[in-house]
Amino acid sequence: MHALRPNYGTIQDVGTRILSVEDDERIRQAVKLALEDEGWTVDEAESGEDAIEIFQRQPADVVLIDIMLPGIDGFELCRTIRRLSDVPVVMVTARNDTHDIVAGLEAGADDYLTKPFAPKELSARIRALLRRTRPSSTPHARITLGDLEIIPDEGKVARGGEEVDLTKTEFRLLCELADNPGKVFSRESLLDKVWGYDYFGDGRLVDVHIRRLRTKVEVDPANPRHVVTVRGLGYRLQT
Repeated sequence: MHALRPNYGTIQDVGTRILSVEDDERIRQAVKLALEDEGWTVDEAESGEDAIEIFQRQPADVVLIDIMLPGIDGFELCRTIRRLSDVPVVMVTARNDTHDIVAGLEAGADDYLTKPFAPKELSARIRALLRRTRPSSTPHARITLGDLEIIPDEGKVARGGEEVDLTKTEFRLLCELADNPGKVFSRESLLDKVWGYDYFGDGRLVDVHIRRLRTKVEVDPANPRHVVTVRGLGYRLQT
């Protein structure tokens, strides 16, 4: 995976850049004004094709993607950006539809928002994303669990000596579990620790990211040895 980015400094650094991908001009302008009020620089794209071109020319710190786009849809755009970068991605959907939400997370998104949303909610989500993309200033020892090696200070994970490509959210989730191997974490606890203290989400975020994490760190994701489910309670990292 890509190494974690250097410390951004304060959350509202002028250098923080957001790419907003939305075909509805009214919504796109409202989002731009709300984010610029936070002191962030906003790039805009009306389509997935435009977004890829803009992102390749000027990478962003966070990408907002509307699911319903002309040309390539938001799911395919998310997968394309995920192949290029581990930048945090927020999917935006007009419906609180479980299929759309899960499909967006499976495509590689870190979080999702349902329209209509308040500008303050959008800003809070982005601040939470920016906080958790920063490396911790506290040194962490590398952790070895069988064939799995976690190197927190370098933002790396290896399985059987081969480096594993994780997104920042997947990496943070794994590190939270690895900090207390054997401890059972509820979904609510992981939402708090990984997605941010002031985040009010649902367990689908945790479940989908656990499933994606298993496909990368487990030899047999259907029968996990490391990231295991404790029925009715949550998840734990097995030593």
